[in-house]
Amino acid sequence: MNGKFITAADINREQLDWGELGWICHPPMTGSTDITVMEVTLKPGGGHNFHKHPDQEETIYVMSGQIEQWLEQERQMLNPGDSIFIDANIVHASFNAGSTPAKLLVLLGPCVGEVGYEAVDMSGEAPWNSLR
Repeated sequence: MNGKFITAADINREQLDWGELGWICHPPMTGSTDITVMEVTLKPGGGHNFHKHPDQEETIYVMSGQIEQWLEQERQMLNPGDSIFIDANIVHASFNAGSTPAKLLVLLGPCVGEVGYEAVDMSGEAPWNSLR
């Protein structure tokens, strides 16, 4: 295969307690080996708590809404058009800071595991459990 068109109907969407994750590109869908792409919607008040990706770099691009983005112990508000690059194995978190859903485009690479994505929850460990 030399590529694949992805329509909106092709995107597998998962409902999570903090929002929605839509798989745009990952190994089960495209056979990709180097990049995983997701559309993430954070509900107002929701967020992806402190975690890390041991073997993946990540870029988060804000398409709409406002997020409170953490990079280790540094916090910054991100608005539409803003983004963040996160090195592999760095603890980070994203929280919706507004009253409307926040929509993000998330890219990780290389693909790890069967679904191309691996996260380690750090939210219960110090200092992450006391930052927010």
